[in-house]
Amino acid sequence: MKDGPVTLDEAATSEVIEMALSDHVSFDDIRAQYGLRPDEVQTLMRRNLKPGSYRAWRKRVRAFSARRESYK
Repeated sequence: MKDGPVTLDEAATSEVIEMALSDHVSFDDIRAQYGLRPDEVQTLMRRNLKPGSYRAWRKRVRAFSARRESYK
């Protein structure tokens, strides 16, 4: 795994966003495939989603994590 920020092309960025929006993909899965830490995924999502969409996603992630320890 690389040290420092990971740069993704447009296709990879779209794939990470799709994975992050999925309720069936964990942050661990994203890290294994793309090398992104959870905070880097959150930054990517904040930069690429509309503000309301980002807030809704974070709310959903928090709600799921409260119910399921292994979720995101």
